[in-house]
Amino acid sequence: MGFFISSYNRPQLTPCISVCNLRDDGLCEGCLRTGDEISNWGSMAESERLRVMFEVLPERRAREECSGG
Repeated sequence: MGFFISSYNRPQLTPCISVCNLRDDGLCEGCLRTGDEISNWGSMAESERLRVMFEVLPERRAREECSGG
C-alpha cells in the first residue's frame, strides 16, 4: 500500500511579500502582479501560477530595472 502527497494539502506558492498596493500602472508595488492576477490567483492552475512566478514576473522586474522604475 502506498500513499501520495496531494497538492490539495500543500500551501499555495505566491510571490506576495505583503506590500500590497496597486500602482497607477495597475501592478502591485510588492509583487508586480496585475490586479487580475492577484484576484484569480487562487483559481489558477498550479502550472499557470508557476509560469507567472518564474517567467512573467522576472520579465516585468527586468523591464522595471531597465526603465529605472
